[in-house]
Amino acid sequence: MKQRVGFALIRESLYRKLIKPSSAPPRHYCTSSANVPPLPKVPHSSKKGRLLTGATIGLLIAGGAYASTVDEATFCGWLFSATKLVNPFFAFLDPEVAHKLAVSAAARGWVPREKRPDLPILGLDVWGRRFSNPVGLAAGFDKNAEAVEGLLGLGFGFVEVGSVTPIPQDGNPKPRMFRLPNEGALINRCGFNSEGIVVVAKRLGAQHGKRKLETSSTSSPAGDEVKHGGKAGPGILGVNLGKNKTSEDAAADYVQGVHTLSQYADYLVINISSPNTPGLRQLQGRKQLKDLVKKVQAARDEMQWGEEGPPPLLVKIAPDLSKQDLEDIAAVALALRVDGLIISNTTIQRPDSVSQNPVAQETGGLSGKPLFNMSTNILKEMYLLTKGRIPLIGCGGISSGEDAYRKIRAGATLVQLYTAFGYGGPALIPNIKINEHSAHVLQHSLFL
Repeated sequence: MKQRVGFALIRESLYRKLIKPSSAPPRHYCTSSANVPPLPKVPHSSKKGRLLTGATIGLLIAGGAYASTVDEATFCGWLFSATKLVNPFFAFLDPEVAHKLAVSAAARGWVPREKRPDLPILGLDVWGRRFSNPVGLAAGFDKNAEAVEGLLGLGFGFVEVGSVTPIPQDGNPKPRMFRLPNEGALINRCGFNSEGIVVVAKRLGAQHGKRKLETSSTSSPAGDEVKHGGKAGPGILGVNLGKNKTSEDAAADYVQGVHTLSQYADYLVINISSPNTPGLRQLQGRKQLKDLVKKVQAARDEMQWGEEGPPPLLVKIAPDLSKQDLEDIAAVALALRVDGLIISNTTIQRPDSVSQNPVAQETGGLSGKPLFNMSTNILKEMYLLTKGRIPLIGCGGISSGEDAYRKIRAGATLVQLYTAFGYGGPALIPNIKINEHSAHVLQHSLFL
């Protein structure tokens, strides 16, 4: 355990800020107003539009001029930092509208693309695949696999889409997403809103073929036991499976998801921990979980697989579990050789840090900073119960490199973001991967 934590310490230690974007303020040129006839009056709204247009054109010209004088890595850092300017705009929108716009922007390539390679020491091998870095995007952001390429291009080591249900469903009535910005938190009761596995399968199939064509020249060397990246190229793709709200046979729903989507997935997730689907969390009981995992594993293993074999199967659990619940889940995971656990989903509890906020009274799962301690404690406990034999993905409340480091110290092999990415945007990703705090940790460790 000490050796593993030590490796995680060194890996996370190299998260530091390599780039400090700087840009000179634009110069303003004036001309004399003498003998110039007065301009016609322009409506106030029109003036605002012209100012915005002028500012946008100015930024584009300045950006082009800046790009021509700096190297690609520095310009890439500038682009990521520039996305912070858009964050206030999204904050004024309804949370779900802002979410849809963000996914749409990533799907259309209207987000920066990370050109700077990850530091080699950030890479790690899990499930026979090489992750370029351990920082991923959790399920719930790209529910319908609309923006896989754009999101991987932001610099995530892996992206998890879903949850995907067999039959399309709208989810719970709106409004169903609520911000708590002062607490860095979000409450949602979406209820597995999904376009369904048929639509998602077509989308993933098209993306899979495109990515494979574009990256065929960078495939792993023959005889290499570790596959670099995912099935379709750089970046690992996870597919999170859910059940329909009205379904009476949960196992059949997950099996259908496996049969339809596993060919595109680098790993699969059985999501039995959302608080927004009635009865779903009951599947975390020892007997229910054992029966479910056996059926889903059998469905996966009966399919025809090539040399790479079937995708790993993970289970995503809730943070609102008793010690006995955790012991039962660990026992099932070890007995059935589950490939990994994601810890954790959102919580139905309201910690003291948010309890006084009126929005906290809304029904749904709480995510973000207030979830960090709770989910990290569950992660630490599960690492001990599984004796470090099962890869764990730490999820819940990560908003900095220090948070990611603490998850890894608690036993995580990989980590995932969600709410903090919604608030911080693309600029958050390099700041987590390259964090100044970790440089201090490395400096300290070198002198021990």
